[in-house]
Amino acid sequence: MMLQVELARRWKLSPRTLERFRYEKKGPPYIKIGGRVVYRVSDIEAFERDGLVLPVIYGASK
Repeated sequence: MMLQVELARRWKLSPRTLERFRYEKKGPPYIKIGGRVVYRVSDIEAFERDGLVLPVIYGASK
């Protein structure tokens, strides 16, 4: 499990940005335990993988 502040550090974002992501239904899935928000590392890694963009090399054939 990873706390909001830990994920913010990992992604170099403010914790407030992660709060906005949750409000806008963006970002990785999260779990609320009491008043705390935590993220599963597997969900974070899957979200990062899904966001991977591979650039297309100009002139390369498909």
